[in-house]
Amino acid sequence: MKILNVVGARPNFMKIAPLMEEMQNSPDITPPLLVHTGQHYDEKMAHYFFDDLGLPRSDMNLEVSSGSHAQQKAASMERFEELVVC
Repeated sequence: MKILNVVGARPNFMKIAPLMEEMQNSPDITPPLLVHTGQHYDEKMAHYFFDDLGLPRSDMNLEVSSGSHAQQKAASMERFEELVVC
């Protein structure tokens, strides 16, 4: 079983950091995968979240980029579906 952790907005990065650390250090859990929606596509902003919070680099990036709230949600959902539908 794989655990996909999907993050996109600032609060999500702060919430997922301690969970990722615990999952990575647990021998009973398959290493978790980190999926970044790409909403924060600016390299400076992305580095802040990953480096300062000790997050591993994302395994996948949906590359949603900028747009209205509805456009970002729609793009996230479409790209996530492509990721998980076999």
